[in-house]
Amino acid sequence: MTDPDIDLAAAKLRQQLADHLAAGGWLRSPTWRAAVEAIPRHVFVPRFYAETDAPGLTTWKPVTPQLVGVDKWLRQAYADETLITQFGGREIDWADPQPISNARPTSSSTLPALVVRMLEDLDVNEDTTVLEIGTGTGYSTALLCHRLGAHRVTSIETDPAVAARARGHLAHCGYRPRLLTCDGLLGYPEAGPYDRVIATMGVRSIPSAWIKQTRPGGLIVATLRGWMRSLGLVRLTVDDNGTAQGHFLSGDPSFMIARQQDAPESLGMIPAPDEGETRATAHGPELLTMADSGFVAQLAMPNARFFSMPADDGTVSTYVLDATNDAFATLTPSGDEWTVRQGGPVNLWDDVERSLALWQAADSPAPSEFGVTVTPDAQRVWLGSSDGPSWHLPG
Repeated sequence: MTDPDIDLAAAKLRQQLADHLAAGGWLRSPTWRAAVEAIPRHVFVPRFYAETDAPGLTTWKPVTPQLVGVDKWLRQAYADETLITQFGGREIDWADPQPISNARPTSSSTLPALVVRMLEDLDVNEDTTVLEIGTGTGYSTALLCHRLGAHRVTSIETDPAVAARARGHLAHCGYRPRLLTCDGLLGYPEAGPYDRVIATMGVRSIPSAWIKQTRPGGLIVATLRGWMRSLGLVRLTVDDNGTAQGHFLSGDPSFMIARQQDAPESLGMIPAPDEGETRATAHGPELLTMADSGFVAQLAMPNARFFSMPADDGTVSTYVLDATNDAFATLTPSGDEWTVRQGGPVNLWDDVERSLALWQAADSPAPSEFGVTVTPDAQRVWLGSSDGPSWHLPG
């Protein structure tokens, strides 16, 4: 396939992608549709890893024009899928790429449906200035440049190699926004204040720098997440007194967490068999993995993580550990019911049960019924209204 053939095929695939995103309700405005139809995503992912449907450990396979053929590479480049371009913060050896399993993706071209949904939620106009945190491949940056003009776009990437590739991809498309390699959590005050801030990675709480660098009345669109799971996408309006408030948006987007806020490598200490106090509990570990109850559990235990492990007799227990203070809760089946053994400076499972009771008393609402208030002193998630039940986000 010659270059003109590639360009023609890519243009058709972009139109098909736009049709798909519009049909799904993600792409709603003509201006963003024009950007999707114009920006060649394949330029930003000349090679990538795609997740397979193989059973067992999550496995990704390499995709390049040489490995799978130009036609298949192009079709995958324009699929509504997240395409991985880095694992574990290390560069991929493209001289001999191999399938990768049980790895941690650290850079990608995000699912187009999520990208355009966030851009639509950003509510921009022709004069809007935007600070983007997390350049990645540069695809979303290019969409912003097409819509607003590159001079109104500032984008920050923490990884030098990732930033260098994005700069080259953007230049190839004729865009030269202000592209910086630094800590995105600190923003870039020199070009602020901005009308909008958008983050394409998850954060445990909203960095104060983002609020300080957003004009009063401006918006911040970002994903809040914990060490167990994503909490969800929030849109906050910044006030003229340095606070911000808003709601979670519908859906359950999950971004990689900011590297600066990643969980400690150690999960924490497994408690001794006789450590802590044991009681019956009405809730088993399944609540940690279910969508809505998992959201509440993450709020209740912002520093916890969990895993399951069989004992010598084959009984599988689930360990919930807080590596920041050594609190623990161990869930063990007892016939058709569960027991919990917990200890440390706080009783993790007590906190979960109290939070679940508050949530259930409100008729188990979806995350979109929760809001967020950020002040210079604290950040909290609340249910129903700002004076309703609330949970503090980690500082």
